[in-house]
Amino acid sequence: MPIQGIVQPDILGVSKTVRLRRFDGHFAFALPWYQDRETLLLVDGRDEPYDMEKLERMYRYLDEQGELYFIEVDMPTGFRPIGDVTFWQQDMPIVIGDPSFRGKGIGRQVISALIERGKTLHYPQLFVREIYHYNIGSQRLFESAGFVKDGETPDGFRYRLNLCEP
Repeated sequence: MPIQGIVQPDILGVSKTVRLRRFDGHFAFALPWYQDRETLLLVDGRDEPYDMEKLERMYRYLDEQGELYFIEVDMPTGFRPIGDVTFWQQDMPIVIGDPSFRGKGIGRQVISALIERGKTLHYPQLFVREIYHYNIGSQRLFESAGFVKDGETPDGFRYRLNLCEP
């Protein structure tokens, strides 16, 4: 379910080789992402693997919060999902589920595209609810996009990005 009163695009272009594809209810291909120990620690702070029921609950929840997309990269056989991201003003959880695509700048491209989406929607600010203390990669990702720490949580930090000049 997209943001109330806002039409969610089926495809949101990020670059020539990266795009965001609107969640369509099909997600079985994502189960291995949420069974990978490293991914689970970054996402949930523990390494309890998901089963299909838990994965469905997570995606249904995210789809109710905002615009849920699969991150796709252009491969010789066509676009292939490698992660997911949800966009709404209060949070922007992102997962590069395929470890072979981490550290390649895709997350940065996705966050930049969603910042532009926020500007298009005339949001004055965007927020990230929490990034764990030990998830230095995500902290660097959001800080490189202009987000600043906006407080501490029991397990990490909240972030904020002002989209309009004060």
